Amino acid sequence: MLPFPLLTLCLTFMWMLLNSFTLGHLILGSIVAVVAGWSLASLRPEKPRLKKWYLLPRLFAIVFADIIRSNIAVARLVLAGKRRKATSGFLLLPLELQNPFALAILAVIVTSTPGSAWLEYDSRARTVLIHVLDLIDQEEWIAMIKQRYEALLMEIFA
Repeated sequence: MLPFPLLTLCLTFMWMLLNSFTLGHLILGSIVAVVAGWSLASLRPEKPRLKKWYLLPRLFAIVFADIIRSNIAVARLVLAGKRRKATSGFLLLPLELQNPFALAILAVIVTSTPGSAWLEYDSRARTVLIHVLDLIDQEEWIAMIKQRYEALLMEIFA
């Protein structure tokens, strides 16, 4: 009946705090909280199956180092101003990944790294459109993403 009883209780409590305390508001708040719990339960995806979970710290370390490195590179680019022109562009990255959880993690990695953004995923062609702030060598970017992130994610979610 209540897939998330604590959530239902908290939502009812918040409803009562936001409205005056009457029996009608208590009933209405409870109904809204129960429906919200049911809605959340229907959105619940399946649990990810990690085959090699012990590789996650390695992935986190690589991503953390890349974020620091990218922050420094973007700061240099911004501080250089007009002396160094950025060559931003788009690249189409072919992917072998099919696991939706691995794809979501790759999207977060690419987007959270300064200077790059995941724009569009084509599931039929299995390609991703990525915008890069300072795109000098397209092949280098594709190789880096495939070797550093995709290969490791394919191992983790194999």
